[in-house]
Amino acid sequence: MNIRTLAAPLSLSVALALGLSACQKQPQPEASATSEAPVEEVATQAAPAPLPTAIPEGLRGRWGMVAADCTSTAGDAKGLLVIDDKRLTFYEAVASLGTIKSASANAIEADFAFSGEGQSWNLDVALSSPDGGRTLVRKDTGPDAAPGTLTYKKCA
Repeated sequence: MNIRTLAAPLSLSVALALGLSACQKQPQPEASATSEAPVEEVATQAAPAPLPTAIPEGLRGRWGMVAADCTSTAGDAKGLLVIDDKRLTFYEAVASLGTIKSASANAIEADFAFSGEGQSWNLDVALSSPDGGRTLVRKDTGPDAAPGTLTYKKCA
């Protein structure tokens, strides 16, 4: 056998394969990212500030419904309210701070667990000082709450 006889069918096969491959769809290269490509914007929303875990300092201290509540030494100051970071202390009851619903430098609304005279109850209490610390306004809500608001003056 002659090399030409072997090469002829081989070259015909190669030519056919190349010709057919030219007719087929060739995969297109992926488009590269350009500076004009749309950019997905990520929404950035600030997380809400965490609620405080204590009664604001602007509300803490001794408060009296009448002037004598602040000055009595006989233990009969029935309108005296003493506020610390976690508690409200009344003449015959104490209220411990529970869940804070809202708060600012001069206001708080929270659940309080009350106890006094052998009983216990829960109230939602809103405390605010509309004049920067001279007056305290208290509003209780719940099944055992007294109607209306109570106003106290800061003890000297």
